[in-house]
Amino acid sequence: MTTFYIFFTMLFSGGIVPLYILVTQFLHLGDTIWALILPYLVNPFFVLIMKGFMDQVPFEIVESAKIDGAGEWRIFFKLIIPLTTPALATVGLFTSFLYWNDWWLGLLFIDDQDLVPLQLLLYRIMNTIEFLSNNMHSANVSIDMSQFPSLSARMAMAVLVAGPMLFVFPFFQRFFVKGLTVGSIKG
Repeated sequence: MTTFYIFFTMLFSGGIVPLYILVTQFLHLGDTIWALILPYLVNPFFVLIMKGFMDQVPFEIVESAKIDGAGEWRIFFKLIIPLTTPALATVGLFTSFLYWNDWWLGLLFIDDQDLVPLQLLLYRIMNTIEFLSNNMHSANVSIDMSQFPSLSARMAMAVLVAGPMLFVFPFFQRFFVKGLTVGSIKG
């Protein structure tokens, strides 16, 4: 039944306006770095991945550790964490992708130019280039549009956006497939 409640929050969220009111009015996190971190801290999809993986860990291992005299913390750190490394790596990879690719929270909560995330800055640059290239005919500006860096700027920004994640992914690749498939249903 608890899985249903977690899944339900994936289908129907509270919405943008309640999120904005919560972050700015109640938590007073507008124009802080925490406005970029806290909204994505717990994701229901990641909770379901971890739950599916944790269900595959045999309870007999925990029972045998208790019989051997291990406490709850020791069982957690010495047995459960090493057994769930693939799931933790998968969730860590997804979380890093989520934070790296996010421009929406910066647009919504950040007005201070020193805190603007890179993705929002690139989004604004691309919108500015597109606006200038589409509205040159209405202004009395004589600029040769063939020298305008529209396509090359897009490609350079694509490298900026994808580059760091291309270097991070190979370190997590061996855990990634196992972390997604171990928690799935086996036939």
